[in-house]
Amino acid sequence: MKILYSHRIQSRDGQGVHLDALVAALRAAGHEVRLVGPPSYESAGLGEENAAIARLRRVLPRFMAELAELAYSLPSYLRLARAAREFQPDAIYERYNLFHLPGVLLARRLGLPLLVEVNAPLAEERARFDGLALPGLARWSERSVWRYATRVLPVTEVLAGHVAAAGIPRGRIAVIPNGVDLEEFPEPGPALGGDPLVLGFVGFVRDWHGLDYVVRGIAAWQGPPVLSLLVVGEGPARAGLESLAHELGVTDRVRFTGLAQRDEVPAYVAGFDIALQPAAVPYASPLKVFEYMAAGCPIVAPDQPNLREVLEDGRTALLFDPTRPSAMWEKISRLAADPELRVRLGAAARAEVLVRDLTWAGNARRVIDILEGKT
Repeated sequence: MKILYSHRIQSRDGQGVHLDALVAALRAAGHEVRLVGPPSYESAGLGEENAAIARLRRVLPRFMAELAELAYSLPSYLRLARAAREFQPDAIYERYNLFHLPGVLLARRLGLPLLVEVNAPLAEERARFDGLALPGLARWSERSVWRYATRVLPVTEVLAGHVAAAGIPRGRIAVIPNGVDLEEFPEPGPALGGDPLVLGFVGFVRDWHGLDYVVRGIAAWQGPPVLSLLVVGEGPARAGLESLAHELGVTDRVRFTGLAQRDEVPAYVAGFDIALQPAAVPYASPLKVFEYMAAGCPIVAPDQPNLREVLEDGRTALLFDPTRPSAMWEKISRLAADPELRVRLGAAARAEVLVRDLTWAGNARRVIDILEGKT
């Protein structure tokens, strides 16, 4: 099958990981995929953003920036239409972005099936956290894309509820969560941990992740064993966490790798004795959770509906009450003191990935089954 993949991603971050992994899985399964997006995406480095776009967003009034986003649909549509003439696709797959309409416009013109992958309710998210000057236009553009799509593919059941609330029939919604490449995460051995015991986190480091509670817990921990924290990633909260570690006298047990290349992440995760998902957006499908599971790590994560879609408390993870600040550390303490529990949870998490095929290859099969009318 020939699939035209439309996107508006500007930088190499978690969005790019999802895009690249799914495209690679589709191609590995024998399908042809033509990727069409901003020219800057191909040359962007890990964690980089388009400097010109970032500058425009700072300079333009908000309503003009939003109109510029919508206007960007025109050059994006022209690129997509040119690619379609050359490629002659059987279907269009688009990663949804706010004010981005080329997939809908081209699918309607050519009569092609359109699958729209949704990772967040962006009109609601932008209005809540950044503010929208043109909220009506934002909601219109979002619903126009979702309503025209042949199928809408949210990454969680929670997010599927947002899509359904916009008037999309449930029969046109298919949940496909994030995944993992098992070849990158070979089956782990039955390790019982070392000294110090490594608490690990992968991702962009923000204040709301709650890693400060982990640092404070390490400082207060009486042991044994000795505990340390390894943060694989970068972000605005790093400086504050390093200052806190210095203040508490645990700088020797709190380490940051900085930005790590994708091919480096599995080796880092393999060294975690306890993997942390300190906080999560309520509708997200966090990539790190699938990587932790594939690596056979015991996981500590918030007890919330979107995470319960892939994790089960006491079987594949320990889930904590996110409304209680001390709850995360209680679960960490329990795992630190119980090596057999760590092994059991990690093995069950790895098995869950295999049983449910929570992989990019599995996601590629699900996409093709939808396009071929099998589901």
